[in-house]
Amino acid sequence: MPSPPDTPDRGLSPRTTIIDVARAAGVHPSTVSRALNPATRGMVTDAVAERVMAAAERLGWRPSALAAGLRTRRSRTIGILVPDLVNPVFPPIVRAAEARFAEAGYVALVANTDTDPLREALLIERMAAHLVDGLILASAAQGSRALELCARWGIPVVLINRRLPAAGVPAVVNDDVLGMMLAVRHLVALGHRRIAHIAGPPGVSTAMDRRRGFELAAAEAGIEAGPIIATSAYTEAAGRHAAEEVLRGPPVTAIAAANDMLCLGVYEALAAAGRGIGRDMSVTGFNDMPFVDRISPPLTTVRIQHAAMGRQAADVLLAELGGAPQPARDIMLEPLLVVRDSAGPPPARVT
Repeated sequence: MPSPPDTPDRGLSPRTTIIDVARAAGVHPSTVSRALNPATRGMVTDAVAERVMAAAERLGWRPSALAAGLRTRRSRTIGILVPDLVNPVFPPIVRAAEARFAEAGYVALVANTDTDPLREALLIERMAAHLVDGLILASAAQGSRALELCARWGIPVVLINRRLPAAGVPAVVNDDVLGMMLAVRHLVALGHRRIAHIAGPPGVSTAMDRRRGFELAAAEAGIEAGPIIATSAYTEAAGRHAAEEVLRGPPVTAIAAANDMLCLGVYEALAAAGRGIGRDMSVTGFNDMPFVDRISPPLTTVRIQHAAMGRQAADVLLAELGGAPQPARDIMLEPLLVVRDSAGPPPARVT
């Protein structure tokens, strides 16, 4: 069947080149380059520019970001790596950063590392190959090669919700030490003296800082710090296993968890053991991730500044890309304790 009228050229658009446009417009390819670039369009006459643009539109030509990046070494693209996209703490952080980059004319590419250093390294290599202008890393941990790779390829980087002391790059984080101290102080004020801490993965700054906050608050209150159970990941399953370990040990009246996802597993373990949350065992979380106010009972937790963290990390990276080198320092945002129903006074008898 014959092709519909006035449509044959559009079918070629994915492979249309400047040479094709030049041939259709009857000009040299360099003239097409000038006409199609707003910065150099004034170097050709209006009539020629209109003819070139009409030919480009007719052929369905689109600019190649990769080709432009090879010339300018800028792609107007930012990479954002997170350790676990399933964890609800990260989407609002990424959303705020992405919105700020969009305001500045950048596109964000988000990738999930699954807390796997090898996958993280592969993603950084791939993003470097696509000439990302900078990286936001929420995945970095001790032992990661992320910063080494970014330095090798000259990619500006900002850490977010993670920090690496002496790393030489800026980081935007919440004050995790203070946040955990707020949670423990609340439990102590309720009368608790036997408090367990379910900690995050070793080597992750949020886990280390929150554990330190737990220990400092316990020392401040004159109580023993622990037991402390480290987990392999910030997941519901890890929280359940850790809570089961707590229940097998010496009796405690409260659990201060390092992350709200862990608390979901804690709730499961306590329910299976017939323990009433907030009555037989008090529980506090960390992050105030979406929907923890709707679980039963609503979770007492530490609210971090998700959106502010995303925006500030984006601002730091944009300033770097604009030629204003940023000091390698930690920008600390203040957390807030949100009191709900998962923590109450300790039971009269502890067995």
